[in-house]
Amino acid sequence: MVYAVLGVMVVLSVFPLYWMFVVATTDSATATSLPPHVLPGGNFLYLAGLVFDTVPFVQALLNSVVVATSIGVGQALLCALAGFAFAKLSFRGRNTLFLIVVLTMTVPAQLSVVPQYLIMSRLNWVDTLQALIVPGLVSAFGIFWMRQHIVGTIDDDLMNAARVDGATTWQIFWRIAFPLVRPAALVLGLFGFVNAWNDFLWPFIVLKSPERYTVQIAIKALQNNRDIDLGLAMSGSFLATLPLLVLFVFIGRRLVQGIMEGAFKG
Repeated sequence: MVYAVLGVMVVLSVFPLYWMFVVATTDSATATSLPPHVLPGGNFLYLAGLVFDTVPFVQALLNSVVVATSIGVGQALLCALAGFAFAKLSFRGRNTLFLIVVLTMTVPAQLSVVPQYLIMSRLNWVDTLQALIVPGLVSAFGIFWMRQHIVGTIDDDLMNAARVDGATTWQIFWRIAFPLVRPAALVLGLFGFVNAWNDFLWPFIVLKSPERYTVQIAIKALQNNRDIDLGLAMSGSFLATLPLLVLFVFIGRRLVQGIMEGAFKG
């Protein structure tokens, strides 16, 4: 019964991706026909070539890789550093500041678009990739995630022993704390990478030039205002999803192992 339920859940999870590939190999008429076609067609290479001819899709993929990787690595390191400070360092206003950080998680992201755009305009960062990277390097959820993990993983006696041996606060973080919470940081970095890769609203607002488009904006550029070629749009969407699938194939098992190791260390 357990395997049957898991099998049904797998089918339900994978079917949207499969249907996207089916549409990406056909055309709009086939995609909307009744009964629907459930077998892939033979137009994927043609539509994929049309995607690359319509928009600078290769450049968009490279831009997304740069942005998503920078945000993923930045969140893994900076949120771990902030979480370590909130969890293990004593300073005035620590609890108040952490409460403010947590409360920012209740504010809808859409409310920050206008002030964030004004800041980017003042910095002359509009239509640049740093306008996407810098605001995403740290997140309130990431700080909360790492702080809670550090509290449950790192013992104060271990830090006191390191201080007795003459280690500085930075050495304690980099040589003791961060290796112990690396699995949690890896999970956070992966979440940050995926969220940055799939982000549409903020790049759509701040990017103007086609050569700076991310992959989600390039997919939007495949559609005109009057009609939507579902085959072309789904081909672009499948090409944009493919790097994430490759990433999970290579890192999925290591990610699970890292989570289990971190749980046992805790």
